[in-house]
Amino acid sequence: MVDNNNTDKELLSKGLKQMLICLFLMFAGPTLLHLTLNNKEKPLYIPLFILSIVLCVLAITFLFIGINTIMNSMFKKKK
Repeated sequence: MVDNNNTDKELLSKGLKQMLICLFLMFAGPTLLHLTLNNKEKPLYIPLFILSIVLCVLAITFLFIGINTIMNSMFKKKK
């Protein structure tokens, strides 16, 4: 029983791209949140606060999707 477990290069590159997007969002979200919370008296406080929370949630989402894609590229059986 020969089991051919080669990594799917295209799927791996897609997963790495998702992880790079996640890395950007991991810096952008908390940085924007910190800047927003330091300027509560500004008129754009609420929209920037909502945007920063959305960026943080997107970072977590892209993290899980990226890891799942990378794991599928390595361990999923090809038909």
